[in-house]
Amino acid sequence: MDEDKSQGLFPAVKPPYFFEKKRVWLNIGLFILTILSTFVVGLDWSASYLFADRSSEQVKALMAAGILKDPKVIFLSLIYAAVLIVILLGHELGHYLTCRYYRISATLPYFIPAPTLIGTMGAFIKIKSPISKKQQLFDLGVAGPLAGFILALPALTVGLAMSKVVLAIPRAEALFFGEPLILKFIGSLFFRNIGPGYDIVLHPVAFAGWVGVLVTALNLFPVGQLDGGHVSYAVFGPKFKIPARVFLVLSIIMSIFFWVGWLVWGLLILVLGLKHPRVLDESTPLGTVRIMIGLVVFLIFIVSFIPAPLKGYDLISLIKVYWP
Repeated sequence: MDEDKSQGLFPAVKPPYFFEKKRVWLNIGLFILTILSTFVVGLDWSASYLFADRSSEQVKALMAAGILKDPKVIFLSLIYAAVLIVILLGHELGHYLTCRYYRISATLPYFIPAPTLIGTMGAFIKIKSPISKKQQLFDLGVAGPLAGFILALPALTVGLAMSKVVLAIPRAEALFFGEPLILKFIGSLFFRNIGPGYDIVLHPVAFAGWVGVLVTALNLFPVGQLDGGHVSYAVFGPKFKIPARVFLVLSIIMSIFFWVGWLVWGLLILVLGLKHPRVLDESTPLGTVRIMIGLVVFLIFIVSFIPAPLKGYDLISLIKVYWP
């Protein structure tokens, strides 16, 4: 009885917030695991690039013979992992260093290893203290995408210069990735006279650049606490919910006609929420320079966005395949 009364007088202490405590060992461990996961995934992409002129049966035979242990494949896979990690790390350091500049408490980057087509689900930092001014929020939001895009551009350029032109690959034997405008523009500088019946097989460095551009576009969605959500809130204030809701509806529409993954992305947006924490000072204008930077970031989103990151996997096409 006495014990029950004491619990009423002295409420239970809440457990510490997960990100309050530094866990450098976890940051390092996830970083190493992500290097390994991107390297393992890169083995397949590297072998596909090196033997792009072979038939699918020949490639399968080479795989069975242990071609993934070939030093050339291993080297290219290491390059893919290194380039992709540098792009992702640059993106997160853009956020982290901005937080340090404004003395905002934030964690070190957490990388997410995953057995996906690219070997990871990206990375993130967790902000642990409130943001007092919308100028800080704006700078924090644009720093990551700007850094990631700047690092992805040379990867795309160098990688495309080393990419191969091969006879068209049957759709049943390969995955076909969507092309953002920036890739089409750079690709046009290297591949001007490619007629029908041919495909371009991306060098692993170009594929890492493609992933970096895709990550930039995804983070610039103006919803919740994504980078685009920070920028949108800093620019529009409480009215930022309007573009957030528009993008939520668009994600459902795009899943039907372009890529079913947008449906998952829309559900994730709903789980994370459309709301954004308010900043203490919302009255001070952003200023002309930041507005211009915002326009540049919007342009980066336009040239980086890929309606169908994986072609042929829209909801309509999948329904036709499984329910003819």
